[in-house]
Amino acid sequence: MKKTKQLAIYAALLTVLIAATSEAQAPKPDSKTLAATGILERLAERSGVYGVPATAKVPGFIADAGWPQKLPYNWIIGQVGGLYVAPDDHVWVYQRPRTLTNDEAALTTATHKSKDGKPVDAMGFSRPYGALGDCCLPAPSVLEFDSNGKLLRAWGGPADPDKCKAAEGCVWPATEHGIFVDHNGFVYIGGNNANGNPNGSAWASNNGADGMILKFTKDGKFVMMIGGPGGKGPDSNNKDGGRNGTPLFYLPADITVDPTTNRMYVSDGYGNRRVVIADAATGKYIGHFGAYGNNPVDDKAAAAAGDWMTDFNKGNMKPAFFRNPVHCVKISKEGLIYVCDRGNNRIQVFNGRDPNLGKECSNPSGEAAKCGFVKEQFVAVKTNGLPGSAVSMNFSTDVKQSCLYVGDNSNMTMYVLKRDTLEELGRLGRSGRETGEFHWLHQVSIDSHGNLYTAEVDTGKRIQKFIRFGEDGCSGTGRKTVGGVLP
Repeated sequence: MKKTKQLAIYAALLTVLIAATSEAQAPKPDSKTLAATGILERLAERSGVYGVPATAKVPGFIADAGWPQKLPYNWIIGQVGGLYVAPDDHVWVYQRPRTLTNDEAALTTATHKSKDGKPVDAMGFSRPYGALGDCCLPAPSVLEFDSNGKLLRAWGGPADPDKCKAAEGCVWPATEHGIFVDHNGFVYIGGNNANGNPNGSAWASNNGADGMILKFTKDGKFVMMIGGPGGKGPDSNNKDGGRNGTPLFYLPADITVDPTTNRMYVSDGYGNRRVVIADAATGKYIGHFGAYGNNPVDDKAAAAAGDWMTDFNKGNMKPAFFRNPVHCVKISKEGLIYVCDRGNNRIQVFNGRDPNLGKECSNPSGEAAKCGFVKEQFVAVKTNGLPGSAVSMNFSTDVKQSCLYVGDNSNMTMYVLKRDTLEELGRLGRSGRETGEFHWLHQVSIDSHGNLYTAEVDTGKRIQKFIRFGEDGCSGTGRKTVGGVLP
């Protein structure tokens, strides 16, 4: 792209960034003065796509350092377990208040007494003298923003426990993980904690391991619980162990609903090694499948196999099972189902219209067009010592959905793949704490304009927006191997 065209795009973006960061009482920044400092060029260099071969074309991106807007009520967010951009371009964030540290939630005051009779706040932090400091308070777990980063709704979690009452059959997850808003406007959330309520937060009882998907209206009215808490361990072939005859998940990670069939797909998950198919209206079990479409899933063989590098060093590049966690599930417009097999450093693709997918089917050697399996691609295949690479993904919004954006939490970057070939065409972000960088990239989502949104866990605890410019899709050829050190 020519320099003059880049500057014109940056100038237009500057107006957006200023609008997002301005306050009525704050000094108004002058766009010409700021442009003269080179701030946008530096921001574009830090947060733009890199590693693009001369044979490829990809969308351009620049991080919006003013997104989201300042939260009200001195709220602060913790780790972000779920992120989804709904069809109306509203951004839904599912965060973990219980991951905030004592000093991060310093404005809380005593609400309970500990077991030894001392005053503590709702998360169990000692508060003998009132608030610890002037900022901040845990935000509700579910947050809805508009495309400009303005907070529209917030509910659930320790700041709003009335949204999930045990008397109504609702159990809030011990660790928030995965959020989706379907075509009918229902909000689905999950959880992935094996130890129940590990921090002993005063506001939440300990119900055992997370094994449920909760369904709400957009304003937080509880609809139903699919599955239930308290599972004793992995059982990837369970069909009806949950409440109301619904499947009992074990530490589910992600949810999506196919708008053409109203089928819900759950990546299940941090304990089980499968994708569950259920009716989104009722939660009734329809089917499930493991790697290569295998059903039943062999949990024992998977557990005995060890970690991914054990197979890799033996030259076994087609493990017949998902390794934990099965971290994401996404559906393309033509009904292809993409699964993050994070523990095996790979993504697998399935045909959601294949009648065999989810039914009993054997495909141990991973044959294409069998049991609904289509193809696979390794992502940073040599990643070891960390819980895998492929953590989340999403599709570009051009007609062909020609780009596949794949997040890698271990190598802390995002790959831009050409979706039809799964070749790498570029990368976005590096390891770091600055704007446009990632620390434990955990979720990737996209709006109707092709703008990307990301979320981070561990000590990252933030969401970022990347504004798209230039191309709207991916074309050309790239590297057949995804990941690794760039030349």
